[in-house]
Amino acid sequence: MLPESNEDWIEQLLKLSDEEPKMTEKQTKILHAAIEIFAEKGYAAASTSEIAQKAGVAEGTIFRHYKTKKDLLLSIVRPIMAKLVAPFVLRNFTPVLEAKYTRYEDFLRSLIRNRLEFARQHLPMIKILMQEIPFHPDLQEQFKTDVMNEVLARIKKVIVFFQQEGQIIPLPAATVVRLTASVIIGFLITRFLLVPEQEWDEEEEAETCIRFIMHGLATR
Repeated sequence: MLPESNEDWIEQLLKLSDEEPKMTEKQTKILHAAIEIFAEKGYAAASTSEIAQKAGVAEGTIFRHYKTKKDLLLSIVRPIMAKLVAPFVLRNFTPVLEAKYTRYEDFLRSLIRNRLEFARQHLPMIKILMQEIPFHPDLQEQFKTDVMNEVLARIKKVIVFFQQEGQIIPLPAATVVRLTASVIIGFLITRFLLVPEQEWDEEEEAETCIRFIMHGLATR
């Protein structure tokens, strides 16, 4: 069973590999503290001394379990992407992708609502992934392999279907995905990361995104 809340993400992370030795209580505290601080400050600004203080352990304890600060980051991000993010994203996408829609905008509406709820439930983990993936080539490659390739393949099938129905212009499916994703991801980043304090009418913003994707800025 996959996690439904941020605490569940952490608990699942502790159980990801039965082959590894069971984590000690101190390791668990370090992991909890690191997730909170990495999400709040980002990897570069976070210090191991701050993580140790929040975890209630000596700084040297961190380095007994993790050789470097980056090893600590990777111990969080790699298994999250490989065993949690990919299947969880796909599981949540499955009802959206397998439902029968008569219009592409109905698919977009369902997709945006799905991603809004996902972001609300797992914001600290999303922050860590978004902050760190651009600066770590090994994580970029893993993200492409574990998440993007599978997700894009499924969404392209939806695009091709609506192109065959005559609802979308015959651009390459990858281009349609990129343009669609740029609008939706831009909305989510602004909503949850850039100006979360703003009063948001999510339904109206979602409809604006859909209208923009379907018609762009040109007058008709």
